[in-house]
Amino acid sequence: MRVTAGKFKGRVLEQNKFDHIRPTADMVKQAIFNKIAFLVPGARVLDLFCGTGALGIEALSRGADEVVFVDKDFRSVALTRQNLAKLGVQAQVVKSDYLNALKYFKGLGKTFDIILLDPPYQSGVYQSCLEAICEYQLLEKGGMIVCEQSKDLSFDFSLFNLESEKIYGIKKVVYLTRKD
Repeated sequence: MRVTAGKFKGRVLEQNKFDHIRPTADMVKQAIFNKIAFLVPGARVLDLFCGTGALGIEALSRGADEVVFVDKDFRSVALTRQNLAKLGVQAQVVKSDYLNALKYFKGLGKTFDIILLDPPYQSGVYQSCLEAICEYQLLEKGGMIVCEQSKDLSFDFSLFNLESEKIYGIKKVVYLTRKD
């Protein structure tokens, strides 16, 4: 697992040693960030269900101003902190379940230009997560949600505009924007 582009390009991240974390393959990560490259410089990014932190770190490497990393599992939070420290990067890492974290950001009046959404595929949280993001108005106008999911999963995207989707093996990446 490595950073694919930007100022940390080629840097190797700590290896995932936990079965509960399913990191995004480098090829898929590169495809995602090539697709959203126009949004990344200067962006405020939320890496929700951050796992190793690799997606958010990729955003930082490519010029995002701020990335907030969220995961409820202490092992994921520790691994994300290790990866950030390895690169000498300071960032906010929040140990919390997604709903409490989203409520917290709403209370702060915080919005994001990019929300990276990659929960465990069979977690059943996709719909409630999208509903909370919409209800709490956390996605900035002109922003994008990048949602990784199993290619076999389907749920209601009607709260957002479905910009595109792409299948990579067993994974589907969906790109959503605000309805304004």
